[in-house]
Amino acid sequence: MKIHIVQHDILTLQPEENLAWILAELESEASREAMLTVFPACTLCGSPLFAAAGYRDIQKRAQAALQELVAHSEHRAFLVGLPLQIQDKGLCNAIVFVQNGAIRATVTKKYLQPDESRCFVRGEGVQVVQFHDQSLAIGFYEDLKELTKGHVEQPDMVICCGCNVFDYQRPYRTRYRMAKTVELLGAGLVYVNRTGGEGPYLFAGGSLAMNAAGGVLAQMPYFEESCETVDLQLIETIEDSKPEAVELVYKGLVTGLRDYFRKNGLQRAVLGLSGGVDSALVATLAVDALGADNVYGLLMPSQYSTDHSVSDAVALAENLGIKYGVVPIRPVFDALREAMQPIFENRAEDVTEENMQARVRGMMVMSYANKFGALALNTTNRSEAAMGYGTLYGDSCGSLAVIGDLYKTEVYELCEFINNGAGGACSPARIPQHTIDKAPSAELRPGQKDSDSLPDYEQLDAILALYLDDSLCEEEIVEDGYDAEVVKMVINKVKRNEWKRLQFAPQIKVSPVSFGLDRRWPIS
Repeated sequence: MKIHIVQHDILTLQPEENLAWILAELESEASREAMLTVFPACTLCGSPLFAAAGYRDIQKRAQAALQELVAHSEHRAFLVGLPLQIQDKGLCNAIVFVQNGAIRATVTKKYLQPDESRCFVRGEGVQVVQFHDQSLAIGFYEDLKELTKGHVEQPDMVICCGCNVFDYQRPYRTRYRMAKTVELLGAGLVYVNRTGGEGPYLFAGGSLAMNAAGGVLAQMPYFEESCETVDLQLIETIEDSKPEAVELVYKGLVTGLRDYFRKNGLQRAVLGLSGGVDSALVATLAVDALGADNVYGLLMPSQYSTDHSVSDAVALAENLGIKYGVVPIRPVFDALREAMQPIFENRAEDVTEENMQARVRGMMVMSYANKFGALALNTTNRSEAAMGYGTLYGDSCGSLAVIGDLYKTEVYELCEFINNGAGGACSPARIPQHTIDKAPSAELRPGQKDSDSLPDYEQLDAILALYLDDSLCEEEIVEDGYDAEVVKMVINKVKRNEWKRLQFAPQIKVSPVSFGLDRRWPIS
């Protein structure tokens, strides 16, 4: 049986636009030659919908689009997904099987994600449908467990429609789950997943098909729209390639940035260039996503900035081919300090003055964004966010935290990956090596280094990963061999700074446990 798999970037809350590309795909020669065409889950309205799912106009528009598809389904069979009101049940996340001008089956999602459960009711799960001489088990990715538990009859073929949010472990978990399903059932399998970015969320694609023996018949690319037709009866398989996590993160962040701008009708980006590794990485990703002409760097040295901070930032801008401007902050900082002195009652300078510098820089970046209709990119990394190492309304400002879900050590890893040739035609060493090699510093006081107030990043990130990603408690981390005082300090800082993270810019999710999206903590 030939099945046509369509991996597409679905537009959220735009069923009419989605209808147009679905109809175009169904008219393609490849789709017409196949017996069945499968689209990702949530095909007509996208995901996540949040509160929008409950609005009647959205539901009616999706229903109208579905009816249009049904009307064009003569001699055709396909699967599409949408929010659907089910009689005597309520609003369900549904996959509809359409064939020859009629709806043959409606599959409703049973195992809902936390955000889905706020707007959808629990459905019936996987459904087995007879199609020609084959029994097809059709279901959402999360409902496949029903098959392996034997809750439904043994199928000849499994069709899994996904709309799975990306993290750098997800493709490997998905591949393992698909292979295990085939092994347990002895049935061929098609997994179709959407691609593209949606706000802070990424969808990786990576759709695949496997024969009943577990051989891979098709592996579609990650973070690209793609179509492929497969015959699940084939024995001949393809080489099973698995990309490295760092490559997936690179592609994901570029995709997320590009789609965030494109889908919100934006074009220009601005960020502060400090000469440090974080802003260098964000600028490089922005260029790869938006083009050099649409990225502007603002250099804002102070009296505490080193000469190499400016020279490294200039070298980066020239490597990337972006325009930049230099605006020293000292005149503004001195004026602010002088204006506040009567109120400060001649108290000695402390962290207050350091934060004032960061806020002056934040004001300058946001002012440029306002004047030129640009979007300000935040350059805070996950390690800094975890520890509260940043100034609220200063270096925390911006509309999107591009690397907010990467630990500092992962920032270095991604920089090395880029310098080794990622991004296509651009030459290696785009990020100056001195930027990568030098000790990190906020440069808010003479000789300041991150290590003055934080553990070494290798140690810090290892502790954070155990605490945040693996949910180990303080005692368990110490048992793993880490210094008890350091562990206690790190965990206390993470807990104390939840309130600050709630006011940070939204970050593009690439880790399994992201701040704000997956991990929340009581503030008091």
